[in-house]
Amino acid sequence: MSSTILHDTVLTRGSPLQESPATETSTMPAAAAESNAADSAHKHPFLVGLGERVRSLRARRGMTRKGLSAAADVSERHLANLEYGLGNASVLVLLQVAQALKCTLAELLGDVTTRSPEWLMIREMLENSDEATLRRVREAIGELLGTGGAHGRGGSQRSARVALVGLRGAGKSTLGGMLAEDLGFPFVELSREIEKFAGCSINEIQNLYGQNAYRRYERRALEEAIQIYPEAVIATPGGLVSDPATFNLLLAHCTTVWLQADPEDHLKRVAAQGDLRPMAGNREALDDLKGILAGRSAFYAKAELRLDTSAGSLETTFATLRKAVRDLLSMPA
Repeated sequence: MSSTILHDTVLTRGSPLQESPATETSTMPAAAAESNAADSAHKHPFLVGLGERVRSLRARRGMTRKGLSAAADVSERHLANLEYGLGNASVLVLLQVAQALKCTLAELLGDVTTRSPEWLMIREMLENSDEATLRRVREAIGELLGTGGAHGRGGSQRSARVALVGLRGAGKSTLGGMLAEDLGFPFVELSREIEKFAGCSINEIQNLYGQNAYRRYERRALEEAIQIYPEAVIATPGGLVSDPATFNLLLAHCTTVWLQADPEDHLKRVAAQGDLRPMAGNREALDDLKGILAGRSAFYAKAELRLDTSAGSLETTFATLRKAVRDLLSMPA
């Protein structure tokens, strides 16, 4: 039994399903062409683009619509709707079509890394690579494009900007202030710089302008810190790693340290700072925090150093951080 597609418009009963848009246009009466143009104006651009990609991929594979219909177990009528931007297909139907076309869902949906042969060949080369290989490739691309590559390795000079990453409550502000004083560097809390740019608090930025605006301010604040301070200790917001472009900028221009802590310690420290909201539903808050940490850990792990701030006292933890950073920057102990 063929799969179905939910669609807004159906083809007229008895109308032939033309194999090629060009053939259909050339035999279409003028009035019908005008009607079709009017209908096209009401099509969603995403659905139109999706249909174009299906036709293009089908042509690249040398498949007729009938052949694709059989391979995907989707009726020709629904495929026609899909190809002309009329069909609002379910995810499972799109998966069937992608499998029949021997492509990924990303390619069918128009992911940026599938838009040209070069992108596709690069994806193919990297598809089964491990994390270490992918990191070397990313760093090599950074060197090639001049956006920063293997920071502090090879011939590149290690930056004296020390950026602390990690979730809120990891100790970035406390340890960052202590480290800046010890090194004689300025201490930059990026969250405060973001608020200066926006002229309002972090909460107000997100409530009034949304997450995308916040990320733009965050990027601008980091760019300015990099331009102004050749030497500094920078405490970064916990979510900075969520924006790949901003995180790439940080990795390329700063010596990075991931401050880790047990989830329970994160909550206690946030509460000690006067924010009791996470403690209101402690069990749910703890589970949420564990989920956020699991989602970000792979990004935090890109840092050059990592330090568990739950493993000892503040004095012991700072002494470990101080020694590790001074060693990395080739500074006397």
